[in-house]
Amino acid sequence: MPISVAVESPVSADGRALVAASQDYLLTVFGPDEIFSMTAEELDDPGIAFYVARDGVPVGCVASVDCGPYVEVKRLFVPEAGRGRGVARALMARLEQDARAAGKAAVMLETGNELVAAVTLYQAMGYRVRGPFGDYPEHPASLFMEKPLVP
Repeated sequence: MPISVAVESPVSADGRALVAASQDYLLTVFGPDEIFSMTAEELDDPGIAFYVARDGVPVGCVASVDCGPYVEVKRLFVPEAGRGRGVARALMARLEQDARAAGKAAVMLETGNELVAAVTLYQAMGYRVRGPFGDYPEHPASLFMEKPLVP
């Protein structure tokens, strides 16, 4: 079955399950003070689009936070069963498409330096390392990246 990506509610049963699985995974890699994530309730905001990828069942998620001139990526996550199938790329492509359509200048993100698969995907999609943005502190476990959307 082909993968579809749509905006859904982060507080639905599927949304909550994806957010919880994402948090559980992050806690296997990082300490609680090294994670700058948002809860399902925090993601349930008019300025945030929560995308769910499906192939009949949920196979991944990502959120796009409207930060004025740019959007910030939060909670990109693909459970083990969905990995290696292009799910994360499909989620990011849809997020970027919607950000471009909304006239945003860039997509920015904070990720963990230990999340090699995610960093590799971001680099392959044209993201480049930058310094902290927004309210993020400089942190040894963090890697900040950006992709311009307009020339």
